[in-house]
Amino acid sequence: MCAKSTPNYLAGYPIALVEQVQRLIEQGLLTDTLLQKYPHAHAVRSDKALYDYVLEIKGRYLRNAGQLSKVAFDGKLHVIQHALGTHTSISRVQGTKLRAKREIRIAELFKEMPLEFLRMIVVHELAHIKEHEHSKAFYQLCRHMEPDYHQLEFDLRAYLIYLEATGQPLWSAANIDAVSLLNE
Repeated sequence: MCAKSTPNYLAGYPIALVEQVQRLIEQGLLTDTLLQKYPHAHAVRSDKALYDYVLEIKGRYLRNAGQLSKVAFDGKLHVIQHALGTHTSISRVQGTKLRAKREIRIAELFKEMPLEFLRMIVVHELAHIKEHEHSKAFYQLCRHMEPDYHQLEFDLRAYLIYLEATGQPLWSAANIDAVSLLNE
């Protein structure tokens, strides 16, 4: 039987930074840091709420990028593909027309995270509509839609290492941000 490989969420970051995150986890300080920066989970719980949330961001930054057929939370995504979100585009011929179907799937673990982390992954997947590869233009588009994209991505990756090490989520449906509820 093969051992399940765990993703190295901070691969590519300087080793000193990775060691610092590891020390913060061991000392129990990463939780305080993350909870201070991101005190509440968001209130986007259903696929419909996620679809509306994604369309709002898409409408603001990618109006001409074509329609999304489906946006959903996916419970199998993180486990099977070691992915936090996916985007797919399928083109089909219907009569004399070519129809494009685009889907975005977000790992279900984002249901119980801060809105900032959800926004970061949504922005990432939306950027793939215009830029298919993780290129300089791709990350420029991400930063255009979310100026703090790189910091949010790093904080999310640090949290995922913590979650992998402890198995204890920091946010839950019990500590939903009341402001998020009012905005829905």
